[in-house]
Amino acid sequence: MAATRAYLDYNASAPLLAEARAAMVAALDAANPSSVHTEGRVSRRLVEDARRDVARLVNARPEHVVFTSGATEAASTLLTPDWQMGRGAIRMSHLYVSEADHPCVLNGGRFASAQVTRIGVDRDGIVDLEALAAALAAHDKATGLPLVAIHAANNETGVVQPVGRIAEIVKEPGGVLVIDAVQAAGRIPIDMSGSYADYLILSSHKIGGPKGVGAIVAASDLMMPRALVNGGGQEKGHRAGTENVAGIAGFGAAARAALAGLADMEAIARRRDEIEAIVTELAPDAEIFGAAPPRLANTTFFAIPGIKAETAQIAFDLAGIALSAGSACSSGKVGPSHVLKAMGHGDSLGALRVSIGRATGAEDIATFRAALAGIVARRAGKEEAA
Repeated sequence: MAATRAYLDYNASAPLLAEARAAMVAALDAANPSSVHTEGRVSRRLVEDARRDVARLVNARPEHVVFTSGATEAASTLLTPDWQMGRGAIRMSHLYVSEADHPCVLNGGRFASAQVTRIGVDRDGIVDLEALAAALAAHDKATGLPLVAIHAANNETGVVQPVGRIAEIVKEPGGVLVIDAVQAAGRIPIDMSGSYADYLILSSHKIGGPKGVGAIVAASDLMMPRALVNGGGQEKGHRAGTENVAGIAGFGAAARAALAGLADMEAIARRRDEIEAIVTELAPDAEIFGAAPPRLANTTFFAIPGIKAETAQIAFDLAGIALSAGSACSSGKVGPSHVLKAMGHGDSLGALRVSIGRATGAEDIATFRAALAGIVARRAGKEEAA
């Protein structure tokens, strides 16, 4: 095991930022934020300050931010047929998702499987806009409204979807658009003040905040889904349960840092390009997926013929490098990537994801080079032996 480890798995979970840790520690003794006494009001201020910081990250209004236990809960809340506008009920009769979405969206939330249509993606991972438009045109409005949920940026390839064009397509038939911005927030600018989306899904730990905290961000509060968690009426009745004050405070601090960190994305992209240059230098036959369209500055997803992703991941780990073989949201299992399958690359091809951040430095990249060189050399030795 290497003495010094390189962490190259930010898309699974970004390291906890020092400012987020400090905010959490300061809030650990917080009182119940629903209490009316002085201590309760202090806790309420911590929550509302964080709500404002999360809203600023995506240029939304603070009162339109609903804190949850994470992005999966946010998705499960939003992906439901049952919505309300004031006291009136509104029905979403069908859900449209992309084949390359994260499992928490792909599985359809509270919709029955017969109520979910999966839209394909092209070989670069971009949603088939014509297929989406055709599906929405065929939607039977008499049964209810269409709900569309699409990721802003893919967690495996980093490919960024044309959200503006998707929003136009969804609005044409009067649909509602949910954007999974878990990987995009803090890495590309997001502006909820325009026509970006009706609802966003955010996650704290993807931007350097604590795990176990996420948010729904709405463009307005005129229409909201039926609550998934009912009880005492916290979060304006949209998500019951005493707020996780320490976690929310850490989320707010991470959101402040992420907004400031958007200025670092060009430098991070140069580091990613350096990593990809190493891959193609050491393994000229390697394939980098989603390299053509716009993608996140911090993400590269590649495969090397003759090298199994799970075997390579173990080898990298033993060499002191943390990276992923696709999504980290499958209970630790390593298997075929549904994203690559959706992109038309087959279901047996394994790939490795390197995702970096502001703390990734030259030493990390040098460690990656040395480890990959050893893995490629072992492949060459096996080929010669054969």
